[in-house]
Amino acid sequence: MGMKTDLDLKGNNFSNGASAFFIASLVAEVPNTYLLQKVPPAKWLSINVMLWGVAAAAAAGAKNYTTLLVARIFLGIFEAPVAPSLMIISGQYYTKSEQAPRFTFWFLGLGVAQIIGGLISFGFQHVHHAFAGWRIMFLVMGLITVVVGLATLLFLPDTPMQAKWLSDDQKVTLLQHVRVNQTGIRNGKFDPKQLLEAVLDPQVWLWALMLALQAVSSGVVVVYSSTLIAGFGFGGPISALLNTPSGIVSIFFTLLVGIGVRKASNRWAWVFICSIPGIIGGGLMSFLPKSNRAGVLIGIYLVNSIVAPTPVIYHWIAANCAGYTKRAFTSAVVAGFFCVGNIIGPQTFQARDAPEYRPAKIAVLVTQAVAGILAVVLFGYYVWENRRRNRAQTAQEGQVVVTDEKAWGGLTDKQNKDFRYVY
Repeated sequence: MGMKTDLDLKGNNFSNGASAFFIASLVAEVPNTYLLQKVPPAKWLSINVMLWGVAAAAAAGAKNYTTLLVARIFLGIFEAPVAPSLMIISGQYYTKSEQAPRFTFWFLGLGVAQIIGGLISFGFQHVHHAFAGWRIMFLVMGLITVVVGLATLLFLPDTPMQAKWLSDDQKVTLLQHVRVNQTGIRNGKFDPKQLLEAVLDPQVWLWALMLALQAVSSGVVVVYSSTLIAGFGFGGPISALLNTPSGIVSIFFTLLVGIGVRKASNRWAWVFICSIPGIIGGGLMSFLPKSNRAGVLIGIYLVNSIVAPTPVIYHWIAANCAGYTKRAFTSAVVAGFFCVGNIIGPQTFQARDAPEYRPAKIAVLVTQAVAGILAVVLFGYYVWENRRRNRAQTAQEGQVVVTDEKAWGGLTDKQNKDFRYVY
């Protein structure tokens, strides 16, 4: 859209700008871990959405590489609380089996954004005005985001108990409905013991590594898919249009996973399954000759299947991580690792590798393969841990009983011996 020319971006400036967003987001996750414990999540979410919109609108005034970096840094800071806040809010209303399709529903926004973003980019690239089309796009989308953030502040409650559209009887019914989760609702007290437990919990780091690996690929494809398509010789507007099917693939696999987990569970299997088209796509991108436009395009589109496992991992956290402090910390850590992957992804695109960018394409293939393997490892861990707990329960000649203390007492999944992990 002319941004590189208007801002005189050279060499790896564009890649650095993409990484700056996620570096800032990663750093912001540190205070966000604490703030999510103390600040009402819906209000914290809405404030950051509005500030993100302001920062996006302000990015329209970028004059050079430095001002672009500043804009990207602020966007990253305000992006940091979004996913953890949504995880906490969504997890309060649904049982573990119900959460997956709901989590995937709000994650459909990524695919929709790819489609709408491509169409908007196509349209604004036909704007011939002293104020460049990309600047107008940033301004308009930023202001729309501010309105969305304001609506979130006005209408989204922090907990089900504050939901104005629910009667008192409905609130009680909802709490009874979700008590089976044994994860509680909200507790403003910071518990250092839960923090230590999270640091030592294998599932936390397996989630984090899986999401980081998937984010490397998404960092490559989301930021540079139009660049890869433009490498075929297409102009900017056509490249933007040709990138819209990526959103369709993302939506398809996200819906497939959400419905699949709801109907058949097996979260690990769906993560593994989605890594397969990602691996195939990475292989097509890496090893097909550039002259095979159709094959390489299919590869670029297939890689977008990697979006689908992300809400599954977020749902896993809500379902398998009990204790408010532990869950808030885990959400922030996993979101932080997502940032790490997105920092690494754009850096695989080095100016010296143009126009093929072979190392970046191979990175997509490798990271998806390893992420799929880790999903199987996590499955094995959950099976082992549940069997261990079942043996201990049998030895005590007891059975799993969900008491009020276990449901609402703020116990972690480790402290509550009757807790069973879903996989």
